[in-house]
Parts: sequence; structure tokens; C-alpha cells
Amino acid sequence: MSNFVYLSKERMREIEKELSDLKNNGRKRMAERIAEARSHGDLSENAEYDAAKEEQGLLELRISKMEELLSRATLIDLTNMPKDQAHILSTLTVKNLNNAKTYKYTLVSPEEADIDKGKIAISSPVGQALMASKVGQTVQAKVPAGIIKFQVLDLE
Repeated sequence: MSNFVYLSKERMREIEKELSDLKNNGRKRMAERIAEARSHGDLSENAEYDAAKEEQGLLELRISKMEELLSRATLIDLTNMPKDQAHILSTLTVKNLNNAKTYKYTLVSPEEADIDKGKIAISSPVGQALMASKVGQTVQAKVPAGIIKFQVLDLE
């Protein structure tokens, strides 16, 4: 596991907000569920109580993981990044030269990656290939299915 993780200001706020909600509201709701289940009698045969306690464990695990992530987070400062080449948080429009389709990707840290939203990790084969690329450049990404060639059409 790496010592630090790069997060955008937006993603950092999202995590902090979710963490706060889990700690305040999530724990409160969980305590209410456990109290309700406990009121149903014998705990040794109370499936509802067991399920609530297990869910509480999962909630605490999620809180712990989010706190650990934030403790390693480094905010990305884009002021010193080059404007003419791809870097973390760059949005690129690329043409896949293998299938002639055009895609729009934003390069993000692995913790923010979400291919359905066009966010690809800089640690992924495609992300690595696109890092430091420039408009007009052709790059290759070695993926499990073979090699994909991309031409960089635009860079934001």
C-alpha cells in the first residue's frame, strides 16, 4: 500500500462529508437498530440482533477505511502542472485507433477511478500510457486483450 494518495479537492470534500454522515447519523441509526433488536428478547436466538451487530461492524470498518484514506491524502495542486501535457486531473479526448471510437477520459488517482464516469486511474495501463501525452501524439497501452493505440485529440 502506498504511503499517500492523491485526491482532488472535490473528492476530498465528498469523502469528508460521507465520513461525517456515517459517524454522526450512521452510528445513531445503527444504535437504534441494535436497541430495537435487543428489545425483542433472548439475544442468543435473535437473528435481527445478530444482523444489526454485523452491520455495525461493517459500518465501523467503512469509517475506519475512510479515516485511513484521508490520513494518507494529498491534495492535488494544479498550479504547477504543464498546460500542454496530460497529468492527473487532465481530461483527454482520445481516438482509439483499433476501433476508431472516440472517448473522453479524466486521469485520476486509483481511489477516484470510475470507468462509467470516464475517470481512469493513472496507475491503469491506459492511464499510464496517457500520462504526459500531448495533443496529436499517439500512445500505446498494453492491456490484457493486447495493445490499444490512442491518438490524443484534445487536452483540458
